[in-house]
Amino acid sequence: MTEHIVSAYTDELEALSADILRMGGLAEAMTGDACEATVKSDDTLATMVVARDADVDALEADIERRIIEIIARRQPLARDLREVLSALKIANELERVGDLAKNIAKRAGVLEGFARRDVLKGIDRMGRAVTAQLSGVLDAFRNRDPARATKFWISDEDVDQLYNSYFREVLTYMIEDPRTIGDCAHILFMAKNLERIGDHATNIAEMIYFSVTGDYLSADDRPKADELPSPMDEGTPL
Repeated sequence: MTEHIVSAYTDELEALSADILRMGGLAEAMTGDACEATVKSDDTLATMVVARDADVDALEADIERRIIEIIARRQPLARDLREVLSALKIANELERVGDLAKNIAKRAGVLEGFARRDVLKGIDRMGRAVTAQLSGVLDAFRNRDPARATKFWISDEDVDQLYNSYFREVLTYMIEDPRTIGDCAHILFMAKNLERIGDHATNIAEMIYFSVTGDYLSADDRPKADELPSPMDEGTPL
């Protein structure tokens, strides 16, 4: 491979990484804004979050197209191949984060008349934890840092514990005042979506670790909080 071809190939990989980070920044911002829109009953912000999902989807489609072209033209091997395939999977994970943030934002308006605004503090807490997790794994991706990726891979237990605690808290409100059941059901869906965003951040951390080291992080080595019942099945439309 000539110096010119190597340089062009390196530029392609760097541009791909830049767009992954751009996509990740959008997904992270959508998550934070969706939570803020919920807590503050900000319909305008919620609408903006929903609209931004199209940008995330478009970036994923463009990244996927370019990765297919890179594989076809460059036929990468070893670490280069791991990097390209990991980028493809990371883009897919980020697209799902965007979808989940959009789903949270769509429910924000439903809670506008919810009297117990203090109950929504849990959404704020979970949102901050999950956006910090996303920010951490994106930083690990930027710096190709498997140790940092592992740190945030392990931190998913904290998000799980927040979800479990919040689930019990909201359930208590529903039992104490059945009139809140409808609104609290929406809150539980939001909380579960945030917990799933944490799962996607964990998957991204695994891809970063694999891309750099060639090894896999074992799920058996990661602490995991006890799983509570989900307010929906995996295939239930949100």
